[in-house]
Amino acid sequence: LKLSGQSFCKPGEFGIDGPALESIAKRITEICKLGPQVAVVVGAGNFLRGESFSQVSNIPRNTADYMGMLATIINACALQETLEKLGQPTRVLSAIEVPAMCERFIRRRAIRHLERGRVVILAGGTGNPFFTTDTCAALRASELDSDLLIKATKVEGVYSDDPEKNPDAQLFEKLSYDQVLAKNLRIMDHSAITLCRDNNIPIIVLNIFEKGNITKAICGRQVGTKIVMRE
Repeated sequence: LKLSGQSFCKPGEFGIDGPALESIAKRITEICKLGPQVAVVVGAGNFLRGESFSQVSNIPRNTADYMGMLATIINACALQETLEKLGQPTRVLSAIEVPAMCERFIRRRAIRHLERGRVVILAGGTGNPFFTTDTCAALRASELDSDLLIKATKVEGVYSDDPEKNPDAQLFEKLSYDQVLAKNLRIMDHSAITLCRDNNIPIIVLNIFEKGNITKAICGRQVGTKIVMRE
């Protein structure tokens, strides 16, 4: 499950909003009750986006990206505490070592936690600058042999245009990886789409705030937009 940083705050605001955080945690516990192993990659757009911050400051892109990675750890720890208060055992594994707050990401360790029924929150991005958390989600999904990558957003799926600006934008129910790349549909960056294509990991893009959407996705029912090898 890929969560954007914007999922943690109210629309148009920054930081972490308590009710929004609890809503996300409840959606994740819904998935766990269905039985699958759950790993979550968190973004940090509610605090800082490295690329855009470097463009409006004197901070170089490398440093700005690392700042963004540190911000994902803040989101991850907040989500961990909220999930555990709901009774769901959780571990945070980070590509950047912060031993006082989380474990270092090691593939076998992550798999062991998943096998024991724990939600694994993956923080710190890839641990390298110039890579988005979408690419991190695709990378971790590939490393952990995931059956599905859910991209949780605030819109219903992938549209032909920005639905907030164009009311006639078309919602796609299904697309191929190659169509997403050819149409330059910016729901995820090209590196993430290519990684999922090369490892044949289906992607479902959905609105996480719509109750029941994640359950539908896990149960194989139509929801949002599904991106697969062939349309």
